[in-house]
Amino acid sequence: MKEYIEERAIQIANYIIESNATVRQTAKAFGVSKSTVHKDVTERLLLINPSLANRARKVLDVNKSERHIRGGMATQKKYRHV
Repeated sequence: MKEYIEERAIQIANYIIESNATVRQTAKAFGVSKSTVHKDVTERLLLINPSLANRARKVLDVNKSERHIRGGMATQKKYRHV
């Protein structure tokens, strides 16, 4: 694996953990696709630093379990201001 990819995977994981960011927020911050963020955390990082990968994965799992709530809140906010 290329060195810059390994560095990016570590930076992405640290960003997710520190800012409690979603995949979409992380992708926007790093200028990559959501699938790249997901692959970096779930596949590449496991080979580089498994403990960091597990910590980042826990944050992503919490965000995934809460996304239906965030979607409802966004819809509510949208129609409340009309």
